[in-house]
Parts: sequence; structure tokens; C-alpha cells
Amino acid sequence: MLTAALAVFAAGTTALHLGSVALVLNRLRRARPPMQTGTPFITLLRPACGLDPFDAETLGSSFTQDYPSYEVVFCVARADDPVVVLLQGLIARHPNVPARLLVGDDRPTANPKLNNLQKGWSSRTGRWVAMADSNLILPPDYLRSLVTAWGEQTGLVSSPPVGIRPDGLAAAVECAFLNGNQARLQLAADSLGFGFAQGKTLFWQRDMLDAAGGLAALSHDLAEDAAATKLVRGLGRKVTLTPRPFAQPVGKRRFADVWGRQLRWSRVRRDGFPVMFLAEPLNSPLLPVLAAAGAFGAGPAAALLALWYLAEALMLRRAGWPCGWRDLVAMPLRDAMMLPLWIATFASRGITWRGTAMEPPRTATIAPAE
Repeated sequence: MLTAALAVFAAGTTALHLGSVALVLNRLRRARPPMQTGTPFITLLRPACGLDPFDAETLGSSFTQDYPSYEVVFCVARADDPVVVLLQGLIARHPNVPARLLVGDDRPTANPKLNNLQKGWSSRTGRWVAMADSNLILPPDYLRSLVTAWGEQTGLVSSPPVGIRPDGLAAAVECAFLNGNQARLQLAADSLGFGFAQGKTLFWQRDMLDAAGGLAALSHDLAEDAAATKLVRGLGRKVTLTPRPFAQPVGKRRFADVWGRQLRWSRVRRDGFPVMFLAEPLNSPLLPVLAAAGAFGAGPAAALLALWYLAEALMLRRAGWPCGWRDLVAMPLRDAMMLPLWIATFASRGITWRGTAMEPPRTATIAPAE
């Protein structure tokens, strides 16, 4: 009886993994360039804080959109932030694109990112608003992709990031978390009609979010993406992901950085979706491989592990995401971290983001649409 149960568990969890890979491969195969649909005026909001190595490229990509009608609004909390000089230079070098820099430390919520965005949200001129984190490279068809992805039941268009340009093994592990794990699961879920928001990209109809309480409504969870997912579903609409995700340069990382970042995201998931979080250990091959070893022996267990990683490697290569020898080594290192991260998540519910300590809100309510 125990052997049969272990065999069913190993086969079932492996089938789920292979199924998620198949969904992503099918999605990528069917992805097409954005269609020439309507081109409503869009306000592109980009919060910035501090100066990172890729900022000139990522923030500069705001000005290279193949889109006829948009404005760029950069938001910074402090006038002495070193990124201000960079942003002023970018605006001056692109006079053909309407752009402005807003500086101010509004604090309507406990979320520093939302606080930074508030002044931009209040001053936006477009009915459509795209929020894009400062560390994303926006391809020329970024805004067109967001518009094309909007459907009749959509309440929000979002997209997970894909890590590129890892510098070192620790950075490759971070890309393994971003690409082979998080992007895979989010894209697969969206392919089944269960899209989850990812804070890197949030594309809204401003009237809908204002009617639900504005940016303050996104502070009802530790992270704005979890709150956004709940808000949109509470309004009877769907979160829709773009067919392909957008790139985030990773650069140099330390293993301590990777651990800290993944622990923060893990606590965000636990706070936002606690029932789903309980099943996260099944997202690693560790338990399926142990079950296969108990049911069939070491040989079949090793074959299962090889199949698990070969499927992921195939997905990475087909998608054009990092898939060199270092990225292959990073996969088992990532999976070795998953269970300890999951356990460590229960040590505290709070997180620290850019030096700001944040605790889960006591209440989480969604204002209904008027």
C-alpha cells in the first residue's frame, strides 16, 4: 500500500511539472507580435529609488516605445536620490516623448512603492495607466502588448519578469527562481485562466481602480500584486498576462541577496495566498524523487530527476532564456533552497523592502466598484 502511494505521488507531481512546462511551451509557440488594435493614450508610471547598474538602459527604454500616444511619469521620493540626475538627463535627451519627473514623499499607505507612485497616479492624464518597475527593460512593443492582451473580462494586464544577464552562480540561481520556477508557474496558470498579478507590470483602467479605492486599495496585502489579484477577482474580472514576459537584467548577486529576496517573496505569497503556499514544497523535485526512490529504487528516482530538469531546460532554451551550463547547475541549487526557504517563512510574517520594515495589514477589504 505504501509503495503504491509513493508511486502515485511521484507520478502525479512529476506529471504536474511536465504539464506546466507543456503549457508554457504551447503558449510560447502560439505567441505572435502584438496586433494592430486601438492605441489609447497611456500614462507610463515608473517608480525609481536609488541608482542601479542597469538603470540607464531599463529606464531609458521608456522612451523607445513603438506606440503613438503615451507619456512617461517618473516618480522619486527624495530630491537627493542619485537616480534624479539620470532621469533628468534621459528626459532632456528625448524631447519628442512627453515625460516628467515628480518628486515627493507622500505616505498614504505603509507600502513605500505605492507611496512613491501616488503622486504619479494623481497627476496622470491617460485613462489607461501602465506601472512598470525601474529594473525592467521595456521592449518597443511593450505598451502595444499590454493593450493587445486586454480582453472583455480583463481587469488588469500583468506579466512576470524573466531574469537575463546573470553574472556569477548566485545570479544564475536567482534567474532559476525567476524563470524556471516563478515565470513557468505564472504563465501556466494564466494559460488555464487563473492569472496572478506580478508587480513588475500592472496595466489598469484608471476609472476601475479609482472606483475600488485607488492605489490605497493595493495596500491591503504585504505586496501590491497580491492585493491587485484579489481586487480584480473580487470585481468579477480576470488578471491577464501578456503572451511573453519582459526581461529584467540581474547582473551580480550574492547568495545572501538571493536568499533574502526569495524569503521576502515567500512571505508575500504566504500572506497573500496561504492555502496555495502550503503546497509549495510540491514545486520542487525533492519530494517526488524521494517518493520514487522509496517505491522503485535509486535508478528510477535518478531518471525522474533527469526528466524533471530536462523538461525545464527545454523550456528555457525554447523561450530564449538563460540556459548555459551555469544555469543548469543553478537548478538543483535553487531546489535545494526551496524547502529551507519555505520553513524559514514561518519564522516571521513581516518583510523588509529597501530598508523599510513592513507588516501584514490587520484587515484586507476591497471596495466595491460604484
